Amino acid sequence: MTLARILAVLSAVFMVAAFACATLLPPLLPLAQLISMADSNVLFATHEYVVSHLSGWAWSNLLLPVLLRPAWLVPVSLGVLLAGGATTLASRDSIPRSRRRRS
Repeated sequence: MTLARILAVLSAVFMVAAFACATLLPPLLPLAQLISMADSNVLFATHEYVVSHLSGWAWSNLLLPVLLRPAWLVPVSLGVLLAGGATTLASRDSIPRSRRRRS
């Protein structure tokens, strides 16, 4: 029950962050541009780390498509996933158990 509440609160935080990004920033601002506005070296360091520790395909097939999406899409996606987890955990707690004894 506590974990479901934590996930629900985190989901709400990510949804509010996505709404703030969508209203305060240009609507189609890519995530990569937002990150580079905060710190220009983060993307280069992340690229070097992923290519050296994982593989080149991980950068081009996993991270690069996410970085090219609008900045508000990542918090919305995380919020939806956390809301689904909270709903799943909350529904497990509400299932009534049989009180009959097994013999």
